[in-house]
Amino acid sequence: MFKDITPLLADPHAFKTVIDTFTSRYADQNIDAIVGIDARGFIFGGALAYRLGLPFIPVRKFGKLPYKTHHVEYDLEYSTDKIELHIDALSPNHSVVIIDDLLATGGTAAATCELIEKTGASIAECVFVIELAFLEGREKLKGRKAFSLVQY
Repeated sequence: MFKDITPLLADPHAFKTVIDTFTSRYADQNIDAIVGIDARGFIFGGALAYRLGLPFIPVRKFGKLPYKTHHVEYDLEYSTDKIELHIDALSPNHSVVIIDDLLATGGTAAATCELIEKTGASIAECVFVIELAFLEGREKLKGRKAFSLVQY
């Protein structure tokens, strides 16, 4: 059951609706930055950060950032992976929203949460366009606040 966001991105009205919905959700909250997960989280996160007038902080696959980084290793189904962000990207007083296109098994989202917390920043919420609820990825977020537009 592959869920593809490409048709949503190709439809300007649908994409605008997603960004408008997220903008409304976070406009009145005390958020300091939007953190997007590599790579499709960049699409939604960049647009949301722009709309809210906030910095966009990319969480990248390991080895992709040119400066000193914090990194976290996490388990995949048959291997491990690493993600990273610049060490100067966030401060302990920052509150962030983490955004990605899809919450499936939750490994990358949970690792991103760990990475953000490593900086001392707090997570206001993790937000996803799609959640594959039957994969129970939300459980890996360990009680952190999460929101998704569509659940399967």
